[in-house]
Amino acid sequence: MYQQITLIGNLGGDPEMRYTQDGTPVTSFRVATNRRWSGRDGTTQEKSVWFRVSAWQRLAETCNQYLTKGQRVLVVGEMEEPSTWTDLEGNTRASLEVRARNVQFLSTCAEAQGLAAGTEQGVEEEIPF
Repeated sequence: MYQQITLIGNLGGDPEMRYTQDGTPVTSFRVATNRRWSGRDGTTQEKSVWFRVSAWQRLAETCNQYLTKGQRVLVVGEMEEPSTWTDLEGNTRASLEVRARNVQFLSTCAEAQGLAAGTEQGVEEEIPF
């Protein structure tokens, strides 16, 4: 069997890299995907879904070196089994985990800083790695 998920979204924070006991690098970061639509009354609606992404080995090192909060990325990977937890209000929540096979950077560091500061950039640029 085979499954794949493709995400396009923005980093919610800077990536965090650590090493497993055998020295394998792994970098984790959060990606928010956003969907916008018009409601029945004509108002714009928006929903964000957050994913926790892990990148391994050389991809982990590259993501840790070049990604920063706010950057737009395309992630292709495999969905892990969601884990559930209860928030402070007693609501059941799920953590959506993705193991990345490929990460493409869709915005430059300067654009990411603008996005993190709340400005919108209209041009996207792919960085070849």
